[in-house]
Amino acid sequence: MLKFVVITFIMLYQDLSTFKVPEKFRGGGKFKVQLWGLVQYFLFHTSPQFMYGYRNFLLKIFGAKIGKNVLIRPSVKITYPWKLSIGDNTWIGEDCYLYNLAEIKIGSNVSIAHRNFFNTGGHEYIKTTFDIFAKPITINDQVWITSEVYVSPGVTVNKGAVIGVRSVVFKDIPEGVVCYGNPAKIIKNRIK
Repeated sequence: MLKFVVITFIMLYQDLSTFKVPEKFRGGGKFKVQLWGLVQYFLFHTSPQFMYGYRNFLLKIFGAKIGKNVLIRPSVKITYPWKLSIGDNTWIGEDCYLYNLAEIKIGSNVSIAHRNFFNTGGHEYIKTTFDIFAKPITINDQVWITSEVYVSPGVTVNKGAVIGVRSVVFKDIPEGVVCYGNPAKIIKNRIK
């Protein structure tokens, strides 16, 4: 009688025990990162809405480049202020999350509405070591990003573009267009 040997091949997709954050990936030491976390939780988030200058001051202490007349709501979450720059006359609304493992550069006269997520990082899912990566996001001048928009790592939204509600932005957006959808697609020009 023949005996069959069954060999089970187990595919290893990721082994998180091998994962390591690269040295200097955060752009600041552990103490700086933890201190910012405490400042953000106890001082930034608890500040009254009208105290925009105070929140800008806290961000600047931690290395953010903040222009004039910038209005950031207290519920905004910023991972690393030292990787953030914002131009003049820019607004960032309630519950936005700037997950800036890489630089996030926001221009002047930009309106970022509520509950938006800017994600600069991810993982190399084809490697079992699940390596982390970060790619910058650039939002150029005079852009309006409406509510609940997701912006992917490495994306540039060019001058004057409008991103419609609940859109997902995977690719660069050209200047002066209105985009909407998942993935975001050009619907029309902003100005005829």
